[in-house]
Amino acid sequence: METTNGSLNRKLRMALVGGGQGSFIGRVHATAAVLDNRASLVAGALSSNPERAKASAPAYDIAENRAYTSWQEMLDAENALPEDQRIDFVSIATPNHTHFQIAKAAAEAGFNVVCDKPMTFDMAQAEELVKAVEASGVVFAVSHNYTGYPLVRQAREMIQSGELGEIQAIRSNYIQGWLRTRLEEEEQKQAAWRTDPTKSGAAGAFGDIGTHAFNLGRYMTGLIPEDISCNLKIFAPGRQLDDYGHAVVRYTNGALGTVTASQISHGRENDLFIEVDGTKGALQWRQEEPNVMIVRKNGAPHQMYTRDPNAPFMNSLGAGACRLPSGHPEAFFEAFANVYRFAYDAMVARAAGESFEAKDTIYPNVYDGAEGMYFIQQCVASSADNGAWVPMKYDEARA
Repeated sequence: METTNGSLNRKLRMALVGGGQGSFIGRVHATAAVLDNRASLVAGALSSNPERAKASAPAYDIAENRAYTSWQEMLDAENALPEDQRIDFVSIATPNHTHFQIAKAAAEAGFNVVCDKPMTFDMAQAEELVKAVEASGVVFAVSHNYTGYPLVRQAREMIQSGELGEIQAIRSNYIQGWLRTRLEEEEQKQAAWRTDPTKSGAAGAFGDIGTHAFNLGRYMTGLIPEDISCNLKIFAPGRQLDDYGHAVVRYTNGALGTVTASQISHGRENDLFIEVDGTKGALQWRQEEPNVMIVRKNGAPHQMYTRDPNAPFMNSLGAGACRLPSGHPEAFFEAFANVYRFAYDAMVARAAGESFEAKDTIYPNVYDGAEGMYFIQQCVASSADNGAWVPMKYDEARA
């Protein structure tokens, strides 16, 4: 039974690339995409191994005739279907080095795209993908899923409406410990491709999780980075890509930011932690305790904001990202689903022949993905030059 989906009187039809047996993020995409009953997973190319691709399909309830053995076969076959049967969008949950080819082909075929980050393997691919998306007019979302947490969106609205005054400092950290030892030598799938420069790209920890920390500061504050100085380090002997790094960002308004990423800190799991200092107040938020945000002002008691869609202190952006009443924790899947939820609004508008915003969006878009790739490129370049200051204005680099 189909439900009304905005002005489109049906569910959106989803295809998943990646997510086969042993995958983590593919299952997250599949769960988040259907959480609000606005989409159905109907097709997939779930593995680069044809046999595994077919064998993985029943776990997603994908019919055998739409369980494809490659993404190329999937795009060709779906394009051959009548318009009222073919997919509306493709979700890409594969290693970094495969994103560009799949995303570009999907966009050129007219399918909307939701892509994992980093968006591409390098900056040249990112620039080409932006052009392909602009030419095709498709909706393109990047799964910077931490932007979907209600209190992150609450903070964004508070900061950008001036509640904290002029923003002067951002400290954003993403600290893990799972790569303290060289798991990549033990045939651990996630470690193997993330530490391989032919699959991960020019950066390791900074490309994998440093991009999240940088993006979160950009998303919350809206500040434009001017230039950046970075030092990346490999602490696990023999590893090919950075497992620790620290960057300083100078913003166009005079603010300073720091980004720290580690995958070698004992006992740390997914500790994405951000603090923002303004002239009127400061706030902090931690991903491992996502339903609490602390706001501080000198001379006043510290305020603890909790995720409560019915509370008068919640702004429309924060409350609009909630699904549950207060006291019932909302977390990773729901935040991930909010990327899909707001991208769906644009997909529905496009399907109905209506205009939609492509650049100034509440969900991370192709331009945010390209800025993330520019961040990686410039951090690697700075670190290679002993921490030299390098430009960080993506729009100027693109001009």
